[in-house]
Amino acid sequence: MVLAEELAKQQRSISVAEFFEKNKHLLGFDSPTRGVITTIKEAVDNALDACEEAQVLPDIYISIKKTGPDIFRIIVEDNGPGIVPAQVPFVFGKLLYGSRFHQIRQTRGQQGIGISAAVLYAQLTSGLPTVVISRTGSKEPAHRFEIQIKIETNEPDIIAEQPFEWDRIHGTRVQIEFKSTMSAKKKLLEYLRYTSVVNPHARFRVELDDESFTFERVSQEVIACPEAIQPHPHGIEFGQLKRMAAASDGNLIDFLISGFSRVGKKTALDMCDRAGLKATTKVNGLSAEDLKNLLAAMQEIAVPAPPTSQCLSPIGEDLIRRGLDKEFQMDFVAARTRPSSVYSGHPFVVEAAIGYGGKLPQEGTALILRFANRVPLMYQQGACAITECVTNVTWKSYNISQQGLPLGPVLILVHVASTNVPFTSESKDAIAGIPEIEKEIVLALQDLGRELKTFLSRRDRNKLAEDRARAVCAVIPELAAKVSDIVEKPLVDTSPIEGRLMRKLIAKKWTKEGNVTIELNNYTGADAELLVYDISADTAAGADTVPAFSTEMDGQYTKVWKVIVPKQTVWRVTYPGKGGGMLDIRGIDNTKKMVVDLDV
Repeated sequence: MVLAEELAKQQRSISVAEFFEKNKHLLGFDSPTRGVITTIKEAVDNALDACEEAQVLPDIYISIKKTGPDIFRIIVEDNGPGIVPAQVPFVFGKLLYGSRFHQIRQTRGQQGIGISAAVLYAQLTSGLPTVVISRTGSKEPAHRFEIQIKIETNEPDIIAEQPFEWDRIHGTRVQIEFKSTMSAKKKLLEYLRYTSVVNPHARFRVELDDESFTFERVSQEVIACPEAIQPHPHGIEFGQLKRMAAASDGNLIDFLISGFSRVGKKTALDMCDRAGLKATTKVNGLSAEDLKNLLAAMQEIAVPAPPTSQCLSPIGEDLIRRGLDKEFQMDFVAARTRPSSVYSGHPFVVEAAIGYGGKLPQEGTALILRFANRVPLMYQQGACAITECVTNVTWKSYNISQQGLPLGPVLILVHVASTNVPFTSESKDAIAGIPEIEKEIVLALQDLGRELKTFLSRRDRNKLAEDRARAVCAVIPELAAKVSDIVEKPLVDTSPIEGRLMRKLIAKKWTKEGNVTIELNNYTGADAELLVYDISADTAAGADTVPAFSTEMDGQYTKVWKVIVPKQTVWRVTYPGKGGGMLDIRGIDNTKKMVVDLDV
């Protein structure tokens, strides 16, 4: 009895802030190295969500500077709508406080726990308050706050607050200082790069100590902000139904029609009949047994899937390709957006893309990019359903080597957009294995695999044709020259032989005695209006035909000639140089041209 009384004295409730103070690893703050990435991720997620809600193109500034021994100052500034001053302390100084948790729509932040967890981590490691500056419009003054969290009560502790002169018309600036390291610098830049890929409408400017990086937008279109929908009858649980019924003072049929997605009058009456309840019954007067019967009826009645076009915002195939082309130079890129689907009443859309060749590493496993609601998943790849689905696809059927994951110069992107992404933990690093989601991922990857196989097969055929063309263009003239020497007769023009064999536009490039020559032979039956792209270290200064324009990047010069080559005629240009590089002809179908570098 005495022991029980002693134990009773030790028992007390704890606040959510106190819980996460001792379990910060659950939120992604399990190490100083990871703390930087998690903080920036949460701040950038909030900034992108805010800009989309305000219907502005996001311009996000990120700064990371070392201010002391193992102390780093992180600043994230956006051009969003800003935050009303009265709400700033709660948004940043109270865990599980936000506007999105109660809404059924696609958002990056959902729990109202991310950025406030960073504030908590800062005061634990450095003891410094978080500085927030926010402005809601040109006619409103900016306000500057210094905020911490009262651990015992999970309430904001406002250290200082005053008006502030700020040059932004609207937006929010967050400054957080905590103990960390920059050993994960490469992973941080990867996170920003990947975020730029799936948010092609955003611009990111990054200052990392003495280095600057910019990830430009490739789309000027503002993303339509998803609209919240009502819960779906097939995704409701007893506790939630009981709480909704207790808060309603209407009758049952109106409650079903107005409170749930895709429930009309006929469907509502069917649910009432199936549950044995009158449509005019007051909802808040239903007993627990009545609610259980109603829930069973709601699950049994067929109800159309939620309106995904309203509550979801997929990226789209074109923008995925453009985002990948911006950050990864590949020979082949294809993207797929699957039709919307539902799991447990929650709508979702799976998008996937595959890239091959170019500047991707030729050896090792494929690069897997995982995303949920336009946010990169940087950790726990092995525990994610996306990785499992990639592994389960038989890539050898698509001419790709495989040892679990596919091998070679391959990039695979998978994006899951949902009103309720099923993460495996609060840190939102991996997606749980939901059968409906896994099925859609596999179907998207298989579809892309077939398209990649077609590209590889065509590439192999083109290579074979190019080898034959090289033989025709290189061997036959040499044979003709040797035969001419042997029989002591004038050299025969072998071009008609090439024409009969090819019946294409043949582009040849060769280097001889310090001069580079590009020659186009039009063996087709029509005139050709072409753009000749020659990319190499040569400037083409002194060319007998001056290029239409020339640009330089990283020591490589892109020269472009605009030419018209009539049928059965030859166009040629020569300039001093060492050759090498790449030759490309545009303006004619790929099946009607052959590009041959005789120096190779």
